[in-house]
Amino acid sequence: MFNNIPQVTKNILILNILFFIATLVFQGKGLDLVSLLGTHYVNSPLFQPFQIVTHFFMHANFFHILVNMWLFVMLGAFLERLWGPQRFFLFYVISALGAFALHNAIGVYELNQLRQILVSQNLPIDEINDLLKQEKYIETLFQTNPDYRKYVEMSFTPMVGASGAVFGVMAAFAILFPNTEFLIYFLFPVKAKYLVGAYLLFEVYAAFQNNVNDPVAHLAHIGGAIAGGILVLIWRKKDRSNFY
Repeated sequence: MFNNIPQVTKNILILNILFFIATLVFQGKGLDLVSLLGTHYVNSPLFQPFQIVTHFFMHANFFHILVNMWLFVMLGAFLERLWGPQRFFLFYVISALGAFALHNAIGVYELNQLRQILVSQNLPIDEINDLLKQEKYIETLFQTNPDYRKYVEMSFTPMVGASGAVFGVMAAFAILFPNTEFLIYFLFPVKAKYLVGAYLLFEVYAAFQNNVNDPVAHLAHIGGAIAGGILVLIWRKKDRSNFY
């Protein structure tokens, strides 16, 4: 089965597995690769440019990488055979970057607003950012100042995972093959356009809920689906082809 996976899909799968294994190995040695290679908001003191790429090879836990890679291999391999390796790789990267862009569009604004609030409270924001770069914070402020606490939490919390790119793959498949049926729990047939559409509606709903206890980057999922959907519509118009 592994030998039948197209080359780009296989290489991306291998990279994700290697990054996940490295995360577990270095975690045992006291090095947090999730924080280092996951992406922070671009105005966070912990952001590094290389995180724009490395974050979509990182995963939080085994279930996270299992679901992402299962969907990716199942649908991505099909799209790679259809488009060829170069177009598929370009599509994957653009979907992942679309996820990064939308996730940052909201988060950067919120983090900047918190920064302005801290400045208005006469807190030394530059010194605070220097402490955060050293993965330190002011304990008393963290416990007593909710704005400072939220600023620290948003600065420290990284986004990881291939989910944004996977949502792009899902959106592309639903656009090109809308009437292809999937068996839910191996029993209930649902067409791709309804299954993916319902999933995206749920992501939009969850994003607007803004639940503090929800660790999922719903905006990244939506951003990946939008970027992937737009790209495949452009290509479909250019190629003048439809698939069902």
